[in-house]
Amino acid sequence: MIENNFTWSAIARCAAIAVLTSAGASLHAENEVVAVPAGFTGILAGYLAPKALPNSLALVPPVPAADSSALMLDKEISRRSFLMRDTARWALANSDANLSFPHAAGTFSCALNAPVSEAATPRLYKLLRRTLADLGGSTYAAKIHYNRPRPFIWNQEPICTPNDQAMLAKDGSYPSGHTAAGWGWALILAEISPAQTDAILLRGLSFGESRNVCNAHWHSDVVQARNVAAGTVARLHAETDFRADLDAAKAELAAAHSQNLKPVRDCAQEAAALTTKPSLAQ
Repeated sequence: MIENNFTWSAIARCAAIAVLTSAGASLHAENEVVAVPAGFTGILAGYLAPKALPNSLALVPPVPAADSSALMLDKEISRRSFLMRDTARWALANSDANLSFPHAAGTFSCALNAPVSEAATPRLYKLLRRTLADLGGSTYAAKIHYNRPRPFIWNQEPICTPNDQAMLAKDGSYPSGHTAAGWGWALILAEISPAQTDAILLRGLSFGESRNVCNAHWHSDVVQARNVAAGTVARLHAETDFRADLDAAKAELAAAHSQNLKPVRDCAQEAAALTTKPSLAQ
């Protein structure tokens, strides 16, 4: 069982120290990977200063109202998720829930058809670690304001990461920080490797859907997190350090492809897990 070793409040605090550590993130040579000061629980400081993060409270609509069609859809998708319990899709949702590194670096390895690791692609690895703080931190204004209870509190059903249940019960559900990270990474990686855009974006969509499978988030949490992530990625492009790492990551991935380096995950197993799920958004 894979478990998390951080909370999204830690991500938000990490994003808040980015402005204090930006000097340590500067690039001194074209191919040099410069150490970026770690934030809480090993999370690297992001590229954006706290005031530069998009304001999710301004970007997402209010939580679906009681008896609304949106809430009815949330509850129906939550009920359908029970079908995935103890399946290969449930196991993949458990894996997707773990945003610690090096594990999370391999999330898109199959979609990219290449390894993503500190050894094989160090600048891409660093880019994913740093944007985790930006993408997760960008959800927190709305998370704190709405403090929405998670679906497992409503339905009293298990989640795929039971050791996280007590922490998640105290952490707002809307919008989903995991989904923001996964969708933001998908948008960034599609820019890095445009030939694989469809595979990357499909994996990004399934990553967010894992939060429904896991019984950790409502459908509307996932949908609105993608909107916040898109805004955050757009804002990241104004940062010199981000653009430099993006260009370096493109070169690294091109080199990995030219050398025919293999993904770090079991791609057949991942594909099988994704094809055995019912459509949760019908």
